[in-house]
Amino acid sequence: MSIEAPGAPEAPTPAPPSRRLPGGIITRYAIGSIGTGGFATLPGLVLTYYLTDSLGVAALVAGIVVTLPKIWDVIIGPFIGALSDGDRIRHGTRRRLMLIGALTIPFFFALTFAAPPAAGPLVGALWVLVAFTLCATAFTLFQVPYIALPAELTASYDERTRLLTWRVVALTVAILLFGAGGPALRRTTGDPVTGYLVMGVAGGVVIALGMLIATSVARHARRATAAEAAARHAAGTATIRDHFAAGIRALRRSAPFRALLATFVIQALGTALMLADAQYVAKWVLDSESAVELLFVALIAPAIFAAPAWGVAARRIGKERTFAIASVVFLVAALSILGVLWAPGDWIYASVGLAGIAYAGMQSLPMAMLPDVISHDEQAHGPGRAGSFSGMWTAGETVGFALGAAVLSVILAITGYVSSTAGEMVAQPDAAITAIVVSFSIVPAALVGVSLLTLRRYRLRRSDIEAGTA
Repeated sequence: MSIEAPGAPEAPTPAPPSRRLPGGIITRYAIGSIGTGGFATLPGLVLTYYLTDSLGVAALVAGIVVTLPKIWDVIIGPFIGALSDGDRIRHGTRRRLMLIGALTIPFFFALTFAAPPAAGPLVGALWVLVAFTLCATAFTLFQVPYIALPAELTASYDERTRLLTWRVVALTVAILLFGAGGPALRRTTGDPVTGYLVMGVAGGVVIALGMLIATSVARHARRATAAEAAARHAAGTATIRDHFAAGIRALRRSAPFRALLATFVIQALGTALMLADAQYVAKWVLDSESAVELLFVALIAPAIFAAPAWGVAARRIGKERTFAIASVVFLVAALSILGVLWAPGDWIYASVGLAGIAYAGMQSLPMAMLPDVISHDEQAHGPGRAGSFSGMWTAGETVGFALGAAVLSVILAITGYVSSTAGEMVAQPDAAITAIVVSFSIVPAALVGVSLLTLRRYRLRRSDIEAGTA
């Protein structure tokens, strides 16, 4: 399938290092995170629960079903990154793959939540596996070129922080919209089967709209240089293996990229574990499925205001130091949630709110640091490889989020969690309830603690980026 923009390729407007990005570009780029945030949030929140508590799929099998499409994403991410770099050379924009992903994702997203429970757990598991794999492919087609754009929209250290800060504001709005609105929409029909379908259709449409708006930003990115064009021409006969090798080379030669990616992946694992576990906490610990919406309001409402504050702090003391502070705050907040095991109550929303403030920084700051890593590599090894970096980044992010759901499914299976079909009432053993709380508190906190060790290896500072730009 191929979609070409009509007419001759548009000439992107170069973005000088000192230029302040127009508000329209920042807004449209940020709106793309309505799509990316929606895709990450809603399946991460309800897909495992949908498999175990609506389709009757065993917890361990559900974890496999959710993980395999993510593994597929890891495989195709570097290849799509190379294709995106090629599009930028040939057509002057990365827009083509973004459009393909945006136009196909709503159909596959709705299909993921359309499995018939009456067909049995096996059919349901296979249905979700195929549909979600296609959906994840469409998402990667958009996501890889999307996260490569900031390095080409501006060369300014602070403007990248500004651009990615507002992207994370939009991301937090998306998490709130999908995390609270998705489960609420699921209940509107009174029937879990049709409720999931309505949720899937509406969610897919909103995701696609956000992505389509963001594709217009691609035309404003810096034009490919002659050196980039020559490099791409030399790689014109590259095989899939060569594309993977390019991504691996980027990872091997850039120590800042290795440190940043490792930190982000470990943290993605912890936050994805909490995301997948939230529905279980609401139902089995707080005794209310609707409590999942309150958890998301507590998580996201503070983050909307916190993301710009983290951006201000980063301009004053540096992105890497601010990132470390945000991570420590998240660690403390996650640990405090353990108390719900002995005293469940509304106080949990305060701890989740503190985690939300920290989460805003844990999202915006590494995203703002990635363009700096790409620019640093260009200074030493030449331009033309942003797609390789973004492909590896997407693959790493995908691994983190995939393993979050997988780890939860393994923990639930080991502790004897009882799966059920829609409308069926079951009781859970005490070990499973304890595991649900631990997976929402101690395990994410421990993972963030480990990520602080890898963050210490990140050596890039403002002076390195500004010296290269000059």
